[in-house]
Parts: sequence; structure tokens; C-alpha cells
Amino acid sequence: MSNIKPLADRVLVRPAEAEQKTASGIIIPDTAKEKPQRGEVLAVGNGTKDHEMTVKPGDNVLYGKYSGTEIEIDGEKYMIMKESDIYAII
Repeated sequence: MSNIKPLADRVLVRPAEAEQKTASGIIIPDTAKEKPQRGEVLAVGNGTKDHEMTVKPGDNVLYGKYSGTEIEIDGEKYMIMKESDIYAII
């Protein structure tokens, strides 16, 4: 991954892999896969004067279904979002 440094209160997240099968073993085709709503924090900004950052690189987090912006670097997909789009550290 290239060296990306999020600014202010933004966070760079590597989304978890989408589920390949249902719990009962049915394979899910690519067109029907849900967008992941969790991932690993790779980098965080420095925060703002009003907002100190809570998450840190290595944290696994849950975020909203429509949160952030998807970006692609060297063929890998990442999400960049505000820390306020993150619901929880898991």
C-alpha cells in the first residue's frame, strides 16, 4: 500500500472481505454480496482542535453501510471516512 496519511479527523480503513457463503453453505454471487460494514484501521489523521482521535491503526471497526468514500490504490480497495462515521471498535 502506498503511504497515505489521512488529514484532520479522517480514517483509512481496509474493508473486511465480503461473505462468500451463507451460514447454511449457499455460495453468494458477487452481484448479491453485501458491502462490508467492518474493517481494519490502517491510518488516522491528527484530529482537529475540537476532536481528538479515538481509533488507532490496527483497530477493527464497524461503520455505516453508506459511510465514507471508496478508493482504489494498486488494485486494492480502501475506505476513507470521518471518524464520526465509525460506530464501534470491535
